Amino acid sequence: MNASERVTVRWWRWRRNALKRRVDVVEAWIVLAGWVLALLGGLVAGLLAAGTVERAVEQQRAQSRQVQATVVEDAPGPSPAREASDHRVWGKVRWTTPDGSTHREEARVPARAPAGSTLSVWVNRSGDLTTPPVSGGEAWLHTAMGGALAGIFTGATVLGATWLTRLGLDRRRMSQWDAEWERIDTRRGWKTG
Repeated sequence: MNASERVTVRWWRWRRNALKRRVDVVEAWIVLAGWVLALLGGLVAGLLAAGTVERAVEQQRAQSRQVQATVVEDAPGPSPAREASDHRVWGKVRWTTPDGSTHREEARVPARAPAGSTLSVWVNRSGDLTTPPVSGGEAWLHTAMGGALAGIFTGATVLGATWLTRLGLDRRRMSQWDAEWERIDTRRGWKTG
């Protein structure tokens, strides 16, 4: 078939057509709105989620600080079952917070650390041990992944709702066709199906 003989049916729902029904136009507008809302909604949700994750990381960094702690007792040697670990063991440490209060708790220390050696630990505002804040690369990864996942989920939700709406419109279109075929069949006095 030559290119000049081919019939183009693109955008048929938007053109004048005697066979076009109102439900076809509604469907075209719903699909268009669905795609626009999925793109814009996904973008907005992604940006909002990324900002929320970034604020949470900054809050974690602001609420924790690094202090010097002293090992109170000699730390035990590494466990043979944990050969592939970071070679840290649980040991008792003591530290002083900026307000002058002394705290004592177990923390991860190097294996066989002698009593009196110092190491850095992370504490929260009340002076209790906490995990170190995420690094810059980890913060960027959390922010990017949180934003991307929120955007994808939002866009997929909107497109899913659009697809379900199209299914409903297709059912309506089929019932209209059934009703019209029934009218045509009974007018002539015979059945086609």
